[in-house]
Amino acid sequence: MIRPSLVPLFVIVWLGFASIQAEDKKPTIELNVTSDFLALHLDGKAPEGTTSLGYRFAESGALAQEAPWMPMEAFGHDVPLPTSRWSEVEVRAMKGDEVLATRKAKNKGDSFTLLTAQRIAALPEGERAKWTAYLERSVARSANEYDILAAECRKLGQPNSKPAPGNGAELELDSDTPESWFAQAETLQLVESVMSYQTPTGGWSKSVDYSQGLRMPGTHWTSQKGDAWHYCGTIDNRTTTEQIKLLAGVYSATRREEVKAAALRGMDYLFEAQFPNGGWPQNYPIESGYHEAITLNDNAMVHVMEVLVTIMNQKPPFVFVDTALQERARASYEKAIDCLASAQMKINGQLTVWCAQHDPLDLGPVRARTKEPPSLSGAESTELLKFLMRKAPVSPKTTAMIEPALKWLASHSIKDLRKTTTAEGKTTYVTDGASKEVYWARFYDLGTGRPIFPGSQDGINYATYQEMAAKNKVAYDFVTTKPRDLIEKEVARWRKRLEKEK
Repeated sequence: MIRPSLVPLFVIVWLGFASIQAEDKKPTIELNVTSDFLALHLDGKAPEGTTSLGYRFAESGALAQEAPWMPMEAFGHDVPLPTSRWSEVEVRAMKGDEVLATRKAKNKGDSFTLLTAQRIAALPEGERAKWTAYLERSVARSANEYDILAAECRKLGQPNSKPAPGNGAELELDSDTPESWFAQAETLQLVESVMSYQTPTGGWSKSVDYSQGLRMPGTHWTSQKGDAWHYCGTIDNRTTTEQIKLLAGVYSATRREEVKAAALRGMDYLFEAQFPNGGWPQNYPIESGYHEAITLNDNAMVHVMEVLVTIMNQKPPFVFVDTALQERARASYEKAIDCLASAQMKINGQLTVWCAQHDPLDLGPVRARTKEPPSLSGAESTELLKFLMRKAPVSPKTTAMIEPALKWLASHSIKDLRKTTTAEGKTTYVTDGASKEVYWARFYDLGTGRPIFPGSQDGINYATYQEMAAKNKVAYDFVTTKPRDLIEKEVARWRKRLEKEK
């Protein structure tokens, strides 16, 4: 995640030969720099013959040539940070009055891989301005979050924040949750905790155990270890959308204004996080890597659109929203539909389905983890179609997406797989021409439309499940039956809905 003039907490910046600016080649200083909320830590190795070391640093901007040198006894030196920020540091090795070597390190933070400055600069002028403003706002949000947590930790004398308590079971509301549940004392206690973990930008992190009570100062909004800023505001795994629905339900049942305010901040977060072209990144503020992509994986974007449609229609739990908010939701939804229509993939000129991740700028397929290659998605496309067919407003644009995608899914089932169990008790799938079972792959080749089974360890796309499983650990749903239910149950309902809308 880009954080100007600072290093994200817990992230070690290994400033090796590629990222350290060396002014003299021989002798040289080996240097690596880490930081926390309280200090800058300088480690490394001085050249032979060094009799004294010095350093100087800048909190922001470039290091001034006239900046004074401060004495440093040895590497392993800690430099107190007046404001928790730094932008550049320089170390000098002396032999008497002779300068043997200097070495600079700049705090560059993470750089984007998809939303690069070069790609933004190449956009048409109008689009370039929108994307530039979006990224500047994201960077400012990141910096604000950092400053707030840094101030808490510095007040407590903590060099690092404490992670939020973790919980692998994500927050999820049942669709038939009775209104009375939202007013129960246990629910209200849960909501207090949820509100305390709302990020300053307005979203939530995933995998936080709200049953452990309120967030305390110096505690992060995430439960992540290592890079604590990972998923600091996300729509992954139903996060943020479920918290908003919970708060909306509680407000509808209790009329507590602070709960309404938190719900509205969450809605604002969704509007702000939306890309100029209508898609949503997995995390906002933007986090570097595949998180920059428009994310359909695990139905992230679908969950946002479900919330938008519910707000548009003023349905429970969003019965309290006003006309202005309904219109904001409608505009956001329409942008999302336009994005999906443009992102629907083609093979030989024919519309097919969607990818799990799409490039934020050109909408092309994007790789995520090793086991998630650029590919057509059987599972995510099915969930998107179910949403469009069941809940989305009927329109020529949605119909034009739905019909070819249904046709493609119907013609791309796998009919030679048989589900079985290994000697170790694990589920596996073997090739069996006599099998009566019908499955779909989670991933399909972009060029041929054939099923692929990517190895989670070697990254190779195998033609069969058996080949992949023989050479890789399997801890992922590479096979799905979701399209079968869509075709056998949802299509008939969709046709009736279309007739009704005529």
